[in-house]
Amino acid sequence: MLLRVADPDDRYAAVRLRSDLSPLEYERAGEDWTLDLGAGGVPITRLEYELELVHADGGSERVLDPGNPLRAPGAFGEKSVLLLDGYEPPAWLDAPKAEGSERGLTAPGRGLGTDVAVRIWSPAGARDRDALPLLVANDGPEYAELAGLTDFSAAMIASGTLPPHRVALLAPGTRDEWYSASPLYAGALVRGVLPAVGAEVAVRGAPVAIGASLGALAMLHAQHRHAGAFAGLFLQSGSFFVPELDAQERRFSRWARVTGFVAEVLGGGRGPGSAPAVLTCGAAEENIHNNRVMAAALGEQLHELGDMHNYTAWRDALHPHLTHLLEELW
Repeated sequence: MLLRVADPDDRYAAVRLRSDLSPLEYERAGEDWTLDLGAGGVPITRLEYELELVHADGGSERVLDPGNPLRAPGAFGEKSVLLLDGYEPPAWLDAPKAEGSERGLTAPGRGLGTDVAVRIWSPAGARDRDALPLLVANDGPEYAELAGLTDFSAAMIASGTLPPHRVALLAPGTRDEWYSASPLYAGALVRGVLPAVGAEVAVRGAPVAIGASLGALAMLHAQHRHAGAFAGLFLQSGSFFVPELDAQERRFSRWARVTGFVAEVLGGGRGPGSAPAVLTCGAAEENIHNNRVMAAALGEQLHELGDMHNYTAWRDALHPHLTHLLEELW
């Protein structure tokens, strides 16, 4: 795919494509700047990006691509998006969906110094006393808004692919602290949040946990510290930092705690009371290497995606990968 930025007045000294990939330089071609995205052989079918426009005085600015009307929402604002050969959005986006409703809940954050905000999604017609399976999501509101998690559940229920179930959407709070293999968060999740959800609505069996990036790490950590807390784990682009692979993350405030826990898992594998896990990760994102190592240590399959580290990528992997996990467990 050839990308083009018009510059007939020579306003720019350079143009770069900024994304989760390393910066890619456009080349001057007459009155335009061009970039052949296919020349590098990057294993992606979808890419979110911005343009960095470098001016003659050395200043620069980041903008959305004026030549590309496609946009994607994200946790840090909109990005331009390229859809390359082979990309297909999930069919469930346009499928019939079961009606549902949400309620808010403030769960005790035992040891965190603050409560945890929770939204519980339930399918229409489900009574509080009806014991239903439960899916629990770190970064839950973002998962629902940006990855369509509750829409996915509604579509799977409507089609009969999955049984009626609920989704608990956990707000992240102080995310870098809570989700970085924090014993306090793991304890609050298992001893405070999950019991509070269970007191609000009847839950059938142990819940299934879902998380992305640090949220995936936090779910794996909670399961290892509290065996049996979850019936299964769905871990997307987990931040399973390893010193030999992730030197770029050393400035992260909880680097030592994260790498210490990851080393423990890599040394001990699945561990006692482990739950089945499904992992997904973009084939070209930084976390792919540590995800391959983690999947091997857990003895689980890693599904490599043609996308990067973003909520649309995580949305697109829900089916069939999360679906298959839930079919097996429910």
